[in-house]
Amino acid sequence: MTDLTESASAAEIAPAGQLDESRSVSLPVLVLLAFLIGIVAALGAVVFRGMISGVHNLFFLGKLEFSYNANLYDPSAPWGPLIILAPVVGGLIVVWLVQTFAPEAKGHGVPEVMYAVYHNEGNVRGVVAIVKSIASAISIGSGASVGREGPIIQIGASFGSTLARALSLARWQKITLLSAGAGAGIAATFNTPLGGVMFAVELLLPEVSNRTFLPLVVATTTATTIARVVFGLDPAFFVPQTALPEATTVSLVLFAGYALLGTAAGVVSWAFIRFLAFCEDFFPTLPGNAYTQNMIGMFIVGLIFYGFVLTTGHPETAGVGYATIQSILNGGTVTILILLALFLGKLVATSISLGAGASGGVFSPSLFIGATLGAAFGAIGDALFPDAGFSVIAFAVVGMGALVGGATGASITAIVMIFEMTRDYHVIVPLVLAVALATSIRRALIVENIYTVKLRHRGQPIPIIRHTNMYLVRQARELMNKDFIVLPIDTTIADALKQIADRPGAHIIVSDGARIAGVARLAAGSYLPDRHAGQTLRSVVADNFVIAPDTSILNTIITRMNRRGRSLAIVVDRKARVPRPEDVLGVIAAAEISGAVIANHYA
Repeated sequence: MTDLTESASAAEIAPAGQLDESRSVSLPVLVLLAFLIGIVAALGAVVFRGMISGVHNLFFLGKLEFSYNANLYDPSAPWGPLIILAPVVGGLIVVWLVQTFAPEAKGHGVPEVMYAVYHNEGNVRGVVAIVKSIASAISIGSGASVGREGPIIQIGASFGSTLARALSLARWQKITLLSAGAGAGIAATFNTPLGGVMFAVELLLPEVSNRTFLPLVVATTTATTIARVVFGLDPAFFVPQTALPEATTVSLVLFAGYALLGTAAGVVSWAFIRFLAFCEDFFPTLPGNAYTQNMIGMFIVGLIFYGFVLTTGHPETAGVGYATIQSILNGGTVTILILLALFLGKLVATSISLGAGASGGVFSPSLFIGATLGAAFGAIGDALFPDAGFSVIAFAVVGMGALVGGATGASITAIVMIFEMTRDYHVIVPLVLAVALATSIRRALIVENIYTVKLRHRGQPIPIIRHTNMYLVRQARELMNKDFIVLPIDTTIADALKQIADRPGAHIIVSDGARIAGVARLAAGSYLPDRHAGQTLRSVVADNFVIAPDTSILNTIITRMNRRGRSLAIVVDRKARVPRPEDVLGVIAAAEISGAVIANHYA
């Protein structure tokens, strides 16, 4: 480590952005780039879905075809019980791809995109899009219980980030294009333009303004338009209106039923988040290596879906599970016991799949878990109160939204996307109620959602309140003033003044042995050596500081400073468990904060 008492170089102490080679383009140019990203995201969704079809048909039907309808059940697999090994074989290929080319492609994708926004300056490597698409197609197609939205989000984000980096765009524009790519990807995948916009706004964009919102809308509408040309105009799921009860005033019993479903969805969301986090921590601790750990997990996943093959005739929990959801929405005759078994089986299979190293998303599994939970509630309510208007289909739709909202924390996204995916306005009021209850209850049980809990465990937390301004996601190491000196607490003020005589803006970090005692800010000329000859730094040291790791974002630092009534932050190496004077890297005070604000305002 460089001697902290040495004067920082000119490059080190330059104001934030002064030596930055990035540039900002005009809003029309940014919109044009977003239009290009929307095209690529849509084409990526088309290719990705074709890849999933090819892998699925090969593993489950024994033929190489690149089209299949995920909303319909397949014929019986020709392999018999050997189909249990399909996810094992696919998993081994996925582990090799991820470990060899892009570790970021492991898991459900969205946490890595959020990490890029808040901890990696909006950078997502271009190779991630390729590896993620191949790995996820193999995972989904071979029967791992994961969804396809996480991969396409990461693919779109990767292209947006890569394009921005190729043009050396400013950080806020890089994050804007990254978010536009992610929103465009999910919009093209589910035929949900509004849902894609809301997903990016609620989960990715730190700042919602004209300069960020317009490119996002252009990208999502472009991607949706192209996807509709290829996939058609139909919604992701078809809800037969004739199977729904006539729209009437909701009775008190029915209202209570929806409220109880929302409450249960909140608890289930908490359980899903905790069990998924447990599996992601547990499988890497198993004996052997990533390959053997994956084999164990994928074998369990195979056993689970083969158990349903023997029970219902279909591998219900394999892949995205849309056929099961559509069957429920079609009014398929399933018992309460089967619904509860599907609910529990999907929750367990998804957590094990991702914990063991599969590549795929959690949005589709959340839809499945919510649909089976809601359908079970509807069936139980209809059995107990046959004249109250309980509907298995309506409760399934509401359950989908409640579970997605509770698990992801994106309440508005859940409501909008469920409406766009089903085109069913019949349940909009109970849907809003259930989503609000599910999100509130989950937050009361655990603050982190299913995306941010993974980053929290890795020591890379995401701020709970994310809608701020772009400058607030800059990391401490980008903004800190590196012009400081570390001196013992018994150093005389006269000696301290001599050491900063030619550095009037330098901060003095005061050490008391192995401890950071505080900060002393001395302005040359303010202290007369003869008057304060016997005075030491001990008499002027101030403890009005907070300690911040160098990867902390400015939003977090300012929040902590405000809560504790402090005026500056001492930035230390993030690897330091107990920060010591030698771990200090810089200081963030009012000058650094105002500099970041001004730089953002004129970017």
